[in-house]
Amino acid sequence: MPGTLTRPELTAADRCDRCGAAAQVRAVLASGGELLFCGHHAREHETKLRELAAQIVQG
Repeated sequence: MPGTLTRPELTAADRCDRCGAAAQVRAVLASGGELLFCGHHAREHETKLRELAAQIVQG
């Protein structure tokens, strides 16, 4: 896809934006922002993220 940046894989240093646990999921928002979530919070917010057309990438 032209203009798409390749995002690095999640590492042990990447933390959940909600609780600080190890991040397992990166949600890339249509607006260009991104959020990192642990598995628990990714499942909790998955419906809303899909409504926002976020691209969800498992780490």
